[in-house]
Amino acid sequence: MLAGTADPKGFERDAPTMPSFAENGVEFPNAVFVQALFEIEAASMCEMLPPALHPTLPPVAGITVLDVPESEWGPFRMAELRIQCRSGLRSRAMGVSTVVDRAEVGVELAERFGFRVVLGEVALERAYHETRIEVGAEGATWASAAMRGPKRIGEGDMQFVSTMHPAQTPVGFRLVQLDTRYGVQRAERAPLDLEVFDAAAWGESRIVPSLMLPAVVGIADVRLDAIRFACRAEVMAFEGSEKVGAR
Repeated sequence: MLAGTADPKGFERDAPTMPSFAENGVEFPNAVFVQALFEIEAASMCEMLPPALHPTLPPVAGITVLDVPESEWGPFRMAELRIQCRSGLRSRAMGVSTVVDRAEVGVELAERFGFRVVLGEVALERAYHETRIEVGAEGATWASAAMRGPKRIGEGDMQFVSTMHPAQTPVGFRLVQLDTRYGVQRAERAPLDLEVFDAAAWGESRIVPSLMLPAVVGIADVRLDAIRFACRAEVMAFEGSEKVGAR
């Protein structure tokens, strides 16, 4: 079984600090979402993951964008880069970093859910013929993509996986499992044109896109659940998974 070979201590750099695990979830009704996945070159796949996680075959990364019109924190936009993986037998994605357009929202996401946050700009423009996203910070573009000619798909015709966020927690450095639920109201699939992708800006320069996968755009009631599990990064999930509050 292939497993990550990266030194877990490397993931502690710039990892957010969570004063406590989120005991309550947060909801984003009527959010516009984009899930843009792409295959990546496999040469360094194991080197991008800690031993707790396993690479997928084929290796895949992706950008998830949310345009949130309403929340307990007010409206905001965010974009997260993730590497698809497995934790034990379960499909997961490891969070690399997240760009958020409001500082106060970034603090909440980092301290409650373990997002590694950068304050920047996130644009999401959805129209009948094309959806565009652009993500950047300090005047530099981190990613730009277009999805043209969308086709309607069923509300259940897509898969969303939980994210493992490297974070400093009350029980030490852990991979915190964040379960995100999508109550999809409408969804469309379209070819992905990834025009700009600056892997180094996101924090993982070894991500090299090789094949674009169909992207999905839609409207959903999105919920970030309370944190239930965390995992030690240096051992496989079968040994290192912990139920939050069980210690």
